[in-house]
Amino acid sequence: MKRPGEAAMEQLHALAQAAGVAREWTDVEGCHQVVSDAALVAVLTALGHETANERQIAGSLAAIAERRGALPAMLVGDCGAIVTLPFAVARAEAAGEDGKAFLLAVEGDRLTLPDAPGYYDLVLDGRALRLAVAPPRCPLPAQGRGRGTGRPWGVSVQIPSLKGARPSPFGTFGELAEAARALGAAGADALAINPVHALFPGHGKGYSPYSPSSRLFLNGALADPALADLPPLPAGEGPPLIDWAEALPRRLAELRAVFDGLDPARRAALTAAEDPNLRRHALFDALDCHFRAATGAHGWRDWPESYRDPEGKDAMRFAGKHPEELAFHLFVQNLARQGLEAAQIAAKEAGMAIGLIGDLAVGVDPSGSDAWSLRHAMLDGLTIGAPPDPLGPLGQNWSITGFSPDGLRTTGYAPWIAMIRAGLASGGGLRIDHAFGLARLWVIPEGGATADGAYLAYPFEDLIRLATLEAHRAGAFIIAEDLGTAPYGFTGAVTARAMLGMRVLWFERAADHGFIGAGDYEPLSAAMSGTHDTVTVAGWWRGRDLDWAEELGRLPEGVTRAEAESIREWDRGLLWSTLDHTRPRPAPDDPQPVVDAAIAHIARTPSAIALVSLEDMLGEEEQPNLPGTVDVHPNWRRRCAAPVAELLKDGRVQHRCRIMDELRGG
Repeated sequence: MKRPGEAAMEQLHALAQAAGVAREWTDVEGCHQVVSDAALVAVLTALGHETANERQIAGSLAAIAERRGALPAMLVGDCGAIVTLPFAVARAEAAGEDGKAFLLAVEGDRLTLPDAPGYYDLVLDGRALRLAVAPPRCPLPAQGRGRGTGRPWGVSVQIPSLKGARPSPFGTFGELAEAARALGAAGADALAINPVHALFPGHGKGYSPYSPSSRLFLNGALADPALADLPPLPAGEGPPLIDWAEALPRRLAELRAVFDGLDPARRAALTAAEDPNLRRHALFDALDCHFRAATGAHGWRDWPESYRDPEGKDAMRFAGKHPEELAFHLFVQNLARQGLEAAQIAAKEAGMAIGLIGDLAVGVDPSGSDAWSLRHAMLDGLTIGAPPDPLGPLGQNWSITGFSPDGLRTTGYAPWIAMIRAGLASGGGLRIDHAFGLARLWVIPEGGATADGAYLAYPFEDLIRLATLEAHRAGAFIIAEDLGTAPYGFTGAVTARAMLGMRVLWFERAADHGFIGAGDYEPLSAAMSGTHDTVTVAGWWRGRDLDWAEELGRLPEGVTRAEAESIREWDRGLLWSTLDHTRPRPAPDDPQPVVDAAIAHIARTPSAIALVSLEDMLGEEEQPNLPGTVDVHPNWRRRCAAPVAELLKDGRVQHRCRIMDELRGG
């Protein structure tokens, strides 16, 4: 006989399982963890499931069962596959994107999908829905120009750090185009960039590219009018570290001045917008600028209640009263799109086989444009992060949000497809940040502790099929960032789809903690010298990361600086024994030979593409971002010493380009 309350708890656990909220999980050390019932209630409530009593829980379970028994808004499958429908049908008719209709084989509840990948309008016994048919694999990186096998190689850059021929306070798509020309001439096949998602316009505080306002649209501050044959932005060098608080408001004012000077024909061309989502984003930016100036509001959650509905009367009235303001923000978006396209054209004209590799952030600011305009498809009252582990006992709350699983299903994945398509629009590849989020995300109730979160499951098979289909349509490859502990089944599934994993030098270590040989890197991967979040090769060899850890009190608990130095000295021996057996190990204050050897190591890998950060190409010691910090480290503020074309004149940098070019050719 069950004790009082025991039945309710069993129901609660059943509801969590039905809703995709994991009650149990395994941490990075392999230890079994159980989510508290209170945390389950908080997460389930935020997802819209009633949990106050047994009757409500039963009702929530019934609602989930009803949704599962209904026809989905979009059916997703593989070419030629047989899928099982929620019920039997007698007739299935499909029409491709060319409009030609044809019958599909159907037997009871089993439907045979078309052999050709693409999107279809599907009618099942008079009921209409969308059908997405994915090819079996994503494209692989295009063959590079190196000697012999021509395996491609590239350089990863942070766009704001770039300098160009004209002085500027931070890099734009104009500086990116210049860098693409220079690196293409040096033999590179690809240029991997940081996310270029839309931020809050003119806001000088929220400038992390991984906390955007929207992943559908672009960061207007990166627009360069000169790339659209408009008057260039005013020339002027900023301080050595980017002063975003001053630079972003000024850049918005400079773009307004360019807009005000447009003739009617150019204005009409640069403010055209057939996409209703783009017009809605422009309205958001206009409202954000208005309320930020008037009240200091940060995003829609700080606006008056009547403006929080994109279709509400007050939002529509504002749009009608301020057509010039909406036109300006449409102009900025069109200018940014032209600039990104121009950078890709410059890369290809310089001989790059691939060109730009974009970067898709894992989430968005809960107060931003996507959370406002796509609220029906977004998580509400939940943020995304990482659970507590030995390296982060308190866990991580990234203070961003994302799509909800149910929201994706009910919208037929339309906003997710638009997001992936935007990321692939101007480049030869796309990196998906924290790709584990395709399968599950650690969600945290707003206002709660990170430990009070839980893993929320996503429609993984549908999402990787859609990503494969969009990559196929774009002729681009996918890098699925897979650093950390992968969810069950993740690695096999993305590998089967020919998505590239990330193999970063620092994390490629054997059971004895030594660094693995170049030949042991998986061919279906992107070999990398580092990421924006890791220490540079020169910085690691010198111990610059240890300097920062000591200064900020971030050394491991119970480890002194002297002990950390001793560990690093041992690790230097392990690294050097992998990189070079022929020469004596360089001293800690002589990192440049180590940089050369590390680049050669990455070049020798059989990986489908090799990427070296610009910081490593230059032998720099400071990294762009120090995870877990905001103001105490100059994240996203560092700049190059000179334009890339000038930096490439350095003999040592030229030598590193030759290493990549020759060794990647096999």
